[in-house]
Amino acid sequence: MCGLNLIYAYHAVAPAPSERELLTTRDHMRARGPDDEGAWFSADGHCALAHRRLAIIDLDHRAAQPMKSRCGRFVIVFNGEIYNYRQLRQELLQAGVNLRTESDTEVLLELFARDGEAALSRLVGMFAFAIRDEREKTVWLARDSYGIKPLYYADDGWTVRAASQVKALVAGGAISADPEPAGLVGFYLWGSVPEPFTLYQEIRAVPPGHVVRVGELGAEQPRPFLDLPSLYRTDASRQPDVEAVRGAVLESVRRHLVADVPVGLFLSAGIDSSALLAAMHAIDPERVTTAVTLGFSEYEGTAGDEVPLARGIAARYGTDHRVRTVHAEEFHQDLPRILEAMDQPSIDGINTWFVSKAAHEAGLKVVLSGVGGDELFAGYPSFRDVPSWRARLMVPARIPGAGRAWQAVMTTLGPKLRANPKLAGLLRHGGTWAGAYMLRRGLFLPHELKALLDPQLLERGLERLNAQGAMRSLTRSAPKNPVARVSLLESALYMRNQLLRDADWASMAHSLELRTPLVDVELLRAVAPMQHALTGKDILADAMDLEPQVRNRPKTGFTTPVGRWIEAEESRGHAGEPWARGWARWVLPPGGNSQVSCGPASQP
Repeated sequence: MCGLNLIYAYHAVAPAPSERELLTTRDHMRARGPDDEGAWFSADGHCALAHRRLAIIDLDHRAAQPMKSRCGRFVIVFNGEIYNYRQLRQELLQAGVNLRTESDTEVLLELFARDGEAALSRLVGMFAFAIRDEREKTVWLARDSYGIKPLYYADDGWTVRAASQVKALVAGGAISADPEPAGLVGFYLWGSVPEPFTLYQEIRAVPPGHVVRVGELGAEQPRPFLDLPSLYRTDASRQPDVEAVRGAVLESVRRHLVADVPVGLFLSAGIDSSALLAAMHAIDPERVTTAVTLGFSEYEGTAGDEVPLARGIAARYGTDHRVRTVHAEEFHQDLPRILEAMDQPSIDGINTWFVSKAAHEAGLKVVLSGVGGDELFAGYPSFRDVPSWRARLMVPARIPGAGRAWQAVMTTLGPKLRANPKLAGLLRHGGTWAGAYMLRRGLFLPHELKALLDPQLLERGLERLNAQGAMRSLTRSAPKNPVARVSLLESALYMRNQLLRDADWASMAHSLELRTPLVDVELLRAVAPMQHALTGKDILADAMDLEPQVRNRPKTGFTTPVGRWIEAEESRGHAGEPWARGWARWVLPPGGNSQVSCGPASQP
């Protein structure tokens, strides 16, 4: 796990890359890579790459970046891990390629040098990288199929800049600060900024599973090499197979344990992290895993306290169990650092900040996380609610004027009845897959934003964002079965834009690599044909032989008592509204300056 950046002045008369800008951008990401640093400038003076390294595989300096290919034609900066690099390395060696390191970076580089873009679909892992071709004067930017690793770029018509963080690009001082209405509107709709948008017009995310080629005319349109919807297009006729799921989970965990440093685990009392611990134990019964559990003083003695059950799970598998209790005072003390590290505004990520902090204190550089289990194995209420709402509301929603009339009535009566504010949008949105998903997962509905945002800004933002159209396009490519449709929506929207992004900035702020075995293309390929028949995560619990108290525990999610910590401060919310809405208003005030500053990121 690392931080990368580049400047490519592709236009013939563009100013040469500034060393000061390159290193300022790189060193803004110091926490992402405290172990090593490097920079490279092309012979023609038009391209520069930089890198900060968190050493996980091949700890020697010989594996530092930027790294040149054997032939000298290609140069790479890479963030992530290629979990099948050993197999690919053996293939290269058998083909006569003389490798100089034991790193996955070199394997990726030499595979690309040999096969070009065709190499990308063979990679199993989490990755974002930039490769410079010195002979053709081009650059490739690419990102894994789920978007686990971030990569952002900006093209001003003269120069392309790219980096692992939005704030790092802005810190370089050459990016226009013009705001992106779609980013602001998207944040209020979802609680996170939806890709490919950011809060800046000039900065976009490289789409997951896509490659962007940058030539002498600038950045071309992203091209898919293995995008997420394509992985869902499968023969959905297989019946649930417990043994097949067990085998696929074990293989994914085995891949994610590849490292030259110890690998720990975020352990809650839930099915997902318990399944990972069971898999780690099955793979190596002698392994003593360091497992980190987060507790909160406000939850002690309540159903929300995961610590007692987590202790029992940890004891069953003989782990080195570390419990870290967080108090309100620590939250308020850490809040400035949290906001500095938060790369884009989010209503989540506080939990991952504190458990990552605890893992760093325990001496870990790599941890596994159960993120992705709910999306893959139908664990969210959305898998029940979205298909149900769509089926029940599809006909009423088509009655002319019914949606607007219901919205007008509930907008007036809702507050008096203490009803969920989103209830007013039930008929207007609930009759389609996209609308029903927005009802279930959204923070605010579009009609509510009229009370928050400038009318012109809102109109431009909604038009550019086109949230409903984007979701319709996504679901059109999905299988017809409801579970797969919701799984794709949850994975491509909520998980990618919020869970994975928050996992990245919150863990990287503590120089910690967070790996997600349940977010894995090979695991998806194994489970997708069974999804049509899944009704929840029982199949995962059965596959990993989890105890009844784990499988039967009511779902609480990986939460923190942030609502309680901020509820006394009236400026952060409106009386009676969900705490996340109040937090969103405070983190990114509709008419003020964002609390998520672009100052230098804090160091652990």
